[in-house]
Amino acid sequence: MAGRINDDDVKAVRDAVPIDAVVSEYLQLRNAGGGNLKGLCPFHDEKSPSFHVSPAKGLYHCFGCQEGGDTVDFIMKIDHLSFAETIERLASQAGITLRYEEGGYTPGRQQGERTRLVEAHKIAAQFYAEQLDGAEAEIARAFLAERGFDQSAAQHFGLGYSPAGWDHLTRFLRGRGFSDQELVLSGLSQEGRRGPIDRFRGRLMWPIRDIAGEVVGFGARKLREDDNGPKYLNTPETPLYRKSHVLYGIDLAKKEIAKTSRAVVVEGYTDVMACHLSGITTAIATCGTSFGEGHIKILRRLLMDHSGSEVVFTFDGDAAGQKAALRAFEDDQKFAAETSIAITPGGMDPCDLRLAKGDAAVADLVESRTPLFEFALRHVASRHNLDTTVGRAAALDEAAPIVARIKNSSIQHESAVQLAGMLGILDTQFVVRRVSQLARWARERGRDGGPDQSRPQQRRGPAAPPEQARPAAPRGPALNLRSPARRVERELLKLALQRPDLVSPAFDAYGADEFTAPPYAVVRQCIEDAGGATAGAADPSYVPRVREAAPDDTVRAMVTELAVEPLLTRRDPDEAYAGVQLATVRIAAVDARIADLEGAARRSEAQGDHAGSAAMLQELWVLQQYGKTLRERGAAAL
Repeated sequence: MAGRINDDDVKAVRDAVPIDAVVSEYLQLRNAGGGNLKGLCPFHDEKSPSFHVSPAKGLYHCFGCQEGGDTVDFIMKIDHLSFAETIERLASQAGITLRYEEGGYTPGRQQGERTRLVEAHKIAAQFYAEQLDGAEAEIARAFLAERGFDQSAAQHFGLGYSPAGWDHLTRFLRGRGFSDQELVLSGLSQEGRRGPIDRFRGRLMWPIRDIAGEVVGFGARKLREDDNGPKYLNTPETPLYRKSHVLYGIDLAKKEIAKTSRAVVVEGYTDVMACHLSGITTAIATCGTSFGEGHIKILRRLLMDHSGSEVVFTFDGDAAGQKAALRAFEDDQKFAAETSIAITPGGMDPCDLRLAKGDAAVADLVESRTPLFEFALRHVASRHNLDTTVGRAAALDEAAPIVARIKNSSIQHESAVQLAGMLGILDTQFVVRRVSQLARWARERGRDGGPDQSRPQQRRGPAAPPEQARPAAPRGPALNLRSPARRVERELLKLALQRPDLVSPAFDAYGADEFTAPPYAVVRQCIEDAGGATAGAADPSYVPRVREAAPDDTVRAMVTELAVEPLLTRRDPDEAYAGVQLATVRIAAVDARIADLEGAARRSEAQGDHAGSAAMLQELWVLQQYGKTLRERGAAAL
């Protein structure tokens, strides 16, 4: 059987794949200063970015949930892979051939479950794409042509065709070394009377990729009347595919979404294709389910959740489309982005619109969008008799909370004025005050920890039993960071990890007793065990060595945090800045030693130990002179 991956190959993989390139596949990163990048954490919900990446150190750390580590740790956590699976994936991306010790490597047997399922889907996508050129797939090619999609469009989106026989793909994948159990688990096959058969037969196939670009499932469109299945058939829930956590087209749209701060949400696969071919390359769609919480998390990480970003929903103008729009509005407050709606004319979806009126019509559809809250207000108004006082009052009761939920205060005020006119209420200020009052109450409930209708609710339930409770993530030491002494100690450790050239060799002469917080003393010891700051000044493997020297995961997480956390200076750190930190920490240590000696000398004198007291007073005088020199000359006195 295969053994462990060769250590040199593991190191080569770590060095070959930049952490910022890997993380950027999952979320948008922006400059955080000091050579670091930041974005919205993919491991917990947050409104402002606290997830920092240090390309120079090859590390990431979230100051919100305390998750951190290197490139391998990131992939293992976000994609739930084993260490070996992660190294294999990164090696494949970097073009590195791995060596396995203790018996060599047997492809297809030693890979982890997820890696195997991803590989099966990759091969299946290639198989289906090849079938689209065959004679049997003429009906699929005709379907695409009728909707304005040529061969190049099919190739761009990776479309394919599943043969109408019972087990064409199943037999093909068996020949590539996949077991029946793997094929059923993947959702590519299903149990038949005599064993596994193909799940998709005689259908047009859309590969569904995750945000990293890996095929995790398929959408299949019925083509023949004798097909008794549903019009669209998707991959079932599998270890790879959860429909509430995938967006069709996200792999193609993610860079443009991050660049333009806009995402366009459409309803189907062909709509995504039509939008992209019309120049709307930020279009994505859900896969057989309504737009929900999991999809929001994906988009928020790409949009960076700032107020200038926008999510545009396109829906048909029929009753079902209006219902879908209102359902989307319920999730509006889960975005910091503005949400808008574009209603397609005449009940046409973007695919039909492109076919009937061309690419420009699709682009015009998106540009003609209106704010989603405005659409919701019109819907409310349409359900009440505004010719009566009772009807106007009822409409105001229902509509005012909608306006109060608007995040932008200036837009909220203007919308309240607009609502008064829409409902025919002459006293505009009454409506403005009503909305303002509701918004204030919502904010107060939020501060008090009570229910806040302007924010997503959290389910409250019984606490999980101890055996099911998730262990708390390491959060670092429980320190009073407002203490100037400890804050400076932290800054000095950050410099020792991030800019060892600025603090060496002086830092390496500092003892553990110069760090008043015990956890910081442990980190200092890790730096010493890794060769010291002097050795790390020109060594790219310095920080990884310090992390390896950590005695446990808590200290290792702290090292990662300190290596990524921004320094407390707006300018690039220099020797003068580093010198201030070195001198301040040393002064604090000297002052602490002076205080100890003064107390000990008094105790010795009271006990009649005059010789001992005299020795302490001599040491005390030396330290006092040293402390005075440090205050006068700073780092030059070290």
